[in-house]
Amino acid sequence: MHKMSADTYQRMALRTESSREPLIAAYGLYNNRLLHAGMGLATEAGEFLDPLKKKLFYGKEVDLTNLKEEIGDLLWYIAIACDALDTTIEQEMYRNISKLAVRYPEKYADDAAINRDLDAERKILET
Repeated sequence: MHKMSADTYQRMALRTESSREPLIAAYGLYNNRLLHAGMGLATEAGEFLDPLKKKLFYGKEVDLTNLKEEIGDLLWYIAIACDALDTTIEQEMYRNISKLAVRYPEKYADDAAINRDLDAERKILET
């Protein structure tokens, strides 16, 4: 398997983004690309969850290759969302880990999950 940085992935994914943007400005939506990304993330998350539901309730086998494909599709929409928000996947990966380090200085703990310092987490997110 080849290795690729998140920034390289994002650049390559954006090459395949549709240039067509629906005329939704009349509805006061912030950004057509964010709406496209949000709808896609919700759709792909559902496609990831459906086989797990079918396994749990119907005993159907899970196609792991398909689950990996859905993760790739989620990443594609994340690439669009990041670009629309003028950030990168790598920046958001770092920001997320920094936030989690504030929340869980040593490792996960139920108490830390319940009693979060939201102000300290927000400071990390705003940098």
